[in-house]
Amino acid sequence: MGTVVLGTGSCLPEKVLTNLELESIVDTSAEWIKSRTGIESRHIGGKGEKTYQLATQAAQKALDSAGVAAEEIGLIVLGTISSHMLMPSSACFVQKELGAKNAFAYDINAACSGFLYGMDLADKYIKADHAMKVLVIGAETLSSRLNWQDRNTCILFGDGAGAAVLGYSPTDRGIIGSNMHSDGSLWQLLCMHAPESLNPDLVVDGNAGAYIQMEGREVFKHAVRAMADAVSGLLEREKISRESLSLVIPHQANMRILNNLIDRLHIPQSKVFINVSKYGNTSAASIPIALDEAHGSGLIAQGDTILFCSFGGGFTWGATLIKW
Repeated sequence: MGTVVLGTGSCLPEKVLTNLELESIVDTSAEWIKSRTGIESRHIGGKGEKTYQLATQAAQKALDSAGVAAEEIGLIVLGTISSHMLMPSSACFVQKELGAKNAFAYDINAACSGFLYGMDLADKYIKADHAMKVLVIGAETLSSRLNWQDRNTCILFGDGAGAAVLGYSPTDRGIIGSNMHSDGSLWQLLCMHAPESLNPDLVVDGNAGAYIQMEGREVFKHAVRAMADAVSGLLEREKISRESLSLVIPHQANMRILNNLIDRLHIPQSKVFINVSKYGNTSAASIPIALDEAHGSGLIAQGDTILFCSFGGGFTWGATLIKW
C-alpha cells in the first residue's frame, strides 16, 4: 500500500537553441559543448511560455494521463528557481489556470532536486490522507536566469516543465522510500542572487545579478559523490539490490556527471534513461520530463522498480525508489 504515480505529462518551449547557434552568442564551439557536456540542443521559452504556463500545460497532460479532474487535486507542489514572480508562487498561478479550486498550492526552492523533494512531500501527505491526490511539478525557464556571456553556464541549461499526479493505491505498489539531503555550507559553489535589495542596509556584497553562478569543477565532484551515496544508502536501507532495478532516471545535468555516476553505482547504462542531449539541464523539470518521456515510450511497466536521483544548488540532493 502506498503512493503511486497516476499520470505524467511534460511541456517544452517551441524554440530550440542548438550548439551551432550558441557559437554566435558566446565564445565557444558546437563540438566543444557536445564533447564536454553531451548536450546538443536545449529549448528556450518564448512569449506565452512563462514558467507557470509551461507548468500548467505539463500538469494538464498529467491530469489527462491519470484520468483525474483538476477539482480532485488537493495539493499542488511546484519545484522551481525561475518563477516569473516572487509572489504569488508559480503553483498558485497553475492552480488558477487549471481551475483546481479545491487545492492549496506552493513552490519549493530546491533547485534541481525540487521535483524529488516534492514527491517526498506528496508521499507524506497521501499517507496521512489516502483520499488526497497531489500534483507535483518541476518547471523552469532558466534562460531568464543566465548570463549569456558566461560559456560555463549558458551552454548547460534549458527550459521546460514536467508533472506527475500522485495518489494512494491499496496494492503493493508505490513509493518505497526516499533519502533526501542538503548542505547549505557549500552554497557559493552554485547559486543565484536575488534582485538587489531596495533597503541599502540589506544589500548583499558580491551580488553581480540574478543569474546562475557556478564553480563547475567543484560542483561536479560533489554531485557525483552525493548522488551515489544517496542511492547506495537508500538501496541498503530498503534492502533492494542494484540488479533488481528496472530503470534509473537521474537528474539530467550533463553527460560527464551521468557517466561518472553510472560508473560509481555499477549500473549498466542500458538501465539508465538519458535525454540530456536534447534538453540540457532543466533543473527541477529534468526528472519529470525524463519520467514522462520514459513512461510515454513504454519503458516503464507496472511492477517495475524505478530509481530517481538528483543534485542541485543549495546544495540539495537525494534519491527516491518507487514500485510502479
